[in-house]
Amino acid sequence: MKRGIVILVVYVDDIVIIGSDKDGIQVLIHHLSSGFLIKDLGKLWYFLGIKVARLKQVISLSQWKYTLDLLQDTGYLSLKPVVTPVETNVKLKVDDGDPLDDPEMYRRLILSVVSQSMTSPRVPYMEVVVCILKYLKGALGRGLLYRSSGHLRIKGCTDTDWAGSLFDRRSTTGYCTFIRGSLVTWRIKKQLVVARSSAEAEYRAMSHTACELG
Repeated sequence: MKRGIVILVVYVDDIVIIGSDKDGIQVLIHHLSSGFLIKDLGKLWYFLGIKVARLKQVISLSQWKYTLDLLQDTGYLSLKPVVTPVETNVKLKVDDGDPLDDPEMYRRLILSVVSQSMTSPRVPYMEVVVCILKYLKGALGRGLLYRSSGHLRIKGCTDTDWAGSLFDRRSTTGYCTFIRGSLVTWRIKKQLVVARSSAEAEYRAMSHTACELG
């Protein structure tokens, strides 16, 4: 008897059901509807700000609608796009620049390195955030493509900056992993300890990536 899989993804009151067992999916839907009031919206097309599009054997994931809504809600829709999200090797200190008049707006938009100044954000941090928003506006048509590649290879890519944080001199690890040529996981995170050399920082980054692949 051929069997498939059924995957149930739940976020608060939003549910996605996917899998290769069509009969099993219907059984699960029937079971859920017997105990909860649910509405079947058909094929997945939008979930948690992610737009899902299908083109033959290719699935595309993008956040163009979420990005447009963010730009419009925060008053930055008229920004001129740029090709990079932040200047190379940008360094921000805790006490750089004047405090922001509206820190709540900053906290709504925090991304990447600028998230290190949540309590008392300053003007230079907001300038970096605006640059990121400009990049997002210019990248509205970009997204992730998933297709069958015909192989089962698993690959990981990693990098780190040595003592890149001016807050605590810790290094930051970044990695992404691919299965069958498609991106499946990615992360940027500070290392737990201060690396005493660039080689140590690189080895720690590779260790994190190897654990993810395992």
